[in-house]
Amino acid sequence: MAGLLGLVPAAHADNLDDRAAALKQQANDAASALEFVDAGLAKSAADLVTYQGQLPGAQAALADAQNRVGAATDLVSSLAARIDLAQTSKDKITAQIALDSKKQAEAKSKIGQIAAQSYKAGGIPANLALILGVGNSGDLANSIDLAEQAMRGQNAVLAQLTTQKATNQNAQARLAAVEAEIKDLKVQADAALVAEQAARDQAAAKKAAVDKLISDSAAINAKLEKQKPQIQAKVAALKKQQDTVAAQIAERQRKEREAAAAAAKAEAERIARAQAAAAKAAGDTNYVSPPYVAPAPGNPSAFGLQHPFATNVPITSGFGWRQTPPGTIDFYGKGGYVHTGIDFGAPCGTPVYAAAAGTVVFAGWDVYGGGNGVKISHGVIQGNALLTAYYHNTSVQVSTGQHVGRGQLIAISGGTGNSTGCHAHFETWLNGVAVDPMTLL
Repeated sequence: MAGLLGLVPAAHADNLDDRAAALKQQANDAASALEFVDAGLAKSAADLVTYQGQLPGAQAALADAQNRVGAATDLVSSLAARIDLAQTSKDKITAQIALDSKKQAEAKSKIGQIAAQSYKAGGIPANLALILGVGNSGDLANSIDLAEQAMRGQNAVLAQLTTQKATNQNAQARLAAVEAEIKDLKVQADAALVAEQAARDQAAAKKAAVDKLISDSAAINAKLEKQKPQIQAKVAALKKQQDTVAAQIAERQRKEREAAAAAAKAEAERIARAQAAAAKAAGDTNYVSPPYVAPAPGNPSAFGLQHPFATNVPITSGFGWRQTPPGTIDFYGKGGYVHTGIDFGAPCGTPVYAAAAGTVVFAGWDVYGGGNGVKISHGVIQGNALLTAYYHNTSVQVSTGQHVGRGQLIAISGGTGNSTGCHAHFETWLNGVAVDPMTLL
């Protein structure tokens, strides 16, 4: 049965795991495409990708299961034919044994008659010719010859009896072997019937799985296609909202950088005036203060960003351009979308920490689908302005205007807002532009 039903070879396990991981990533990307639009739509898009991605494998499994049914059926038929053949052989041997037993009994009877008549007559019996089938019973002139014939006849019958006995023993041995073969074949046939039924049950289950995947995919696809105009309107509205938020962040960081640059310039000019005054006091009338030159922005690593989680939480959807996953609908009409942050697969209830010191500029419910969110401005360091954002939290532990330190608890992760489940969306905005957080952490 194990041979008939089979198992997934160990050598293929890694490939199957890889395919499952890739499909899960595609489903996560499909959900991320609608992360801030609608949780139900995001889940439907992810399910559609999952179902259609699973369909080829399910169909292959069904074909494999159907092949096993065919192999199992062939084995059952083969065993049935072998049992029929063995039974025919048994019947023939049984009939032959019966015939041989009859012949053996006749030979014994004949020998008994010869011996009995000889014993009773004290020599050559009067009816010996009748028993031997030779001559006339009244012709006994050559009694010696007749006696010799009787002995030869008896010896011939004895030889026949011996041969028949050997034949019977051989037939009995062959009969026992055939009966043992039939018994073994019936055991195999019973097991093959069980395996065949198991294969049929497995094939039926595989077919039901394929039918369900097709049905569910068709239903979800039909629903999304029907709602496509409304969904695209939601996507467009969200894009407009996100552009507004991006513009607000860019404007805030522009002002922060301008203020920081102005402060740096004022400080440089103060120092220049002090140096000029000192030179004049020392009698150096040729001293000229150098013109102020704003320094080039430094490395953003100067902010010293740390991971927002104490443990190693996996990334479920990365930053940047995401091609529309196969099997789902391109609601953006551009073949994909830009994911402005990173999604971490943080379980609900995971503590979220400030990536760097700064001032909380937003803490509360995000009306654009982000759920409970926190935004922290980290100010300007070496000419760079940085802001980090944390969305979909169960709760927020800080308030707007509060100064927080690096690594301070700011929220508890969850799945609030337009979210398909527990995770954390993390963004980094550098000088008015969303950048990959992994380049800063």
